[in-house]
Amino acid sequence: MGGDSIRRYRSSRLSVSRRTFLGATSASVGSVAVAGCLGRGGQGGTVVMTAATDIESLMHGDGDEPSIQRALWDAGLDEDVRVEIQTVVSDSAQRMQSAQSALQAGRAPPDIHMMDSGWTIPFILREQTVNLSDHLGDEALGRVEEDYLDAIVETARHPQTDDVHGVPLFPDFGLVLYRRDLIEDAGYDTGGWGTDPPAWEEFANAVGDAMDGGDVDYGFTTQGAAYEGLACCSFNEVMSSWGGAYFGGTENLFTAGDRPITVDDERTIDAVRMMRAFVDGSDPNGLEGYPGICPAAIVQWTEQESLNPFVDGNAVANRNWPFAIAETGTEDAFGEDLGVMTHPYGVPEGESEFEGVGGTSAALGGWNLTVSPHTERQAEALQVLEAFTSEDVQLTIFELGGFLPPNVDLIEEADPDEIGPSARYTEQLRAAGENAVPRPVTDLWPEQSALIYQELNAAYRGAKPPETAMSDLADRLERSEAEVTESDD
Repeated sequence: MGGDSIRRYRSSRLSVSRRTFLGATSASVGSVAVAGCLGRGGQGGTVVMTAATDIESLMHGDGDEPSIQRALWDAGLDEDVRVEIQTVVSDSAQRMQSAQSALQAGRAPPDIHMMDSGWTIPFILREQTVNLSDHLGDEALGRVEEDYLDAIVETARHPQTDDVHGVPLFPDFGLVLYRRDLIEDAGYDTGGWGTDPPAWEEFANAVGDAMDGGDVDYGFTTQGAAYEGLACCSFNEVMSSWGGAYFGGTENLFTAGDRPITVDDERTIDAVRMMRAFVDGSDPNGLEGYPGICPAAIVQWTEQESLNPFVDGNAVANRNWPFAIAETGTEDAFGEDLGVMTHPYGVPEGESEFEGVGGTSAALGGWNLTVSPHTERQAEALQVLEAFTSEDVQLTIFELGGFLPPNVDLIEEADPDEIGPSARYTEQLRAAGENAVPRPVTDLWPEQSALIYQELNAAYRGAKPPETAMSDLADRLERSEAEVTESDD
């Protein structure tokens, strides 16, 4: 995800019944293959991996109780190799700084760093990760390159060489959750929305009418605060659905310096104008025909703040990540009245001048596992990463903690009793993976994302007209990109 949004409800998933296939006798063909490539010898011992408390809580169980560690052993990891979690904060920016401090100082452990997909590439470019294309077993590397979601793997590749430097642990996708009951009571048919999302105009009018006719204060709640999540995710997917882009098409995502700046393109400005209309439907700078359906407070909200009114039954729809399904889709919450879809569209797919945008979209988040070049346990750390590529390990992590498997084909293979309400929405989750939009991650992204979210937030608040905000942003991004070109000369 984009930042803190992956830290949340996980403890509630731990109370469900556990998967029973984890015994070694039930290992799949994929797991046997992993076991074969793990037989490298090695002295065993402890491998230290960074993670927040949600992963830490899943790593070890009591006795034979299902856990990530047990699944890794069953997938072929040497029994004397134990993964210990070095707990880090949930905030993504702070985690990036912590990893940078350790790697710049040449400090290990940690042996394995869990890195946000939004900032893995800068570490790769600084040669602070082990090249897995050179060191990972062929079968495990093949699973990553052939079976994993391409979009998440691209965030762990060297942008010049295409070598893999990280094993995706899980992807995350931006979704729109909505109250079917309220929208249908307002006279709209949502039957096809899950697989064929409506246009933004239809969605906005439906939410507005449902808000007016229902006992709720808010229509659509989302994230509009001045933070990384606005630039990487909540606006990125809206912009993409309108056929807009920060730097032209998706072919320009991962290489800075010689690429077009397109934030002042008409489609991107229309996306900003729509969001301004959602916040204040009477603002002449808003996009005509779009009602005010967002509370003004979204300009200060991140994921949890935007979710709370929806959870409380006080909003018609919410933009969030898959974790929110577990919190709102139970029978004690909205049950089957909860609708889930990828984002509505501003222009149909294929009608944008830029490659890879237009039509429904879902921002790509997620986390990768990288090996520190300073570790003294490289062989054991590589064994751990190879075991993580096992299909059974991916399913275990999904079923125990709700983290989506990087091989998205496995989503529909998970035990419905284990994954709870998400079982009703596997088709939508797969669709989100197919329409995932990465952020344009280069070594400039930390600087550029701040420029982007500052200008977007100003436009959302009405402090700047959308055209002015995007023109100012284009100038600032031009200067940022020019610095790369000058340094290469």
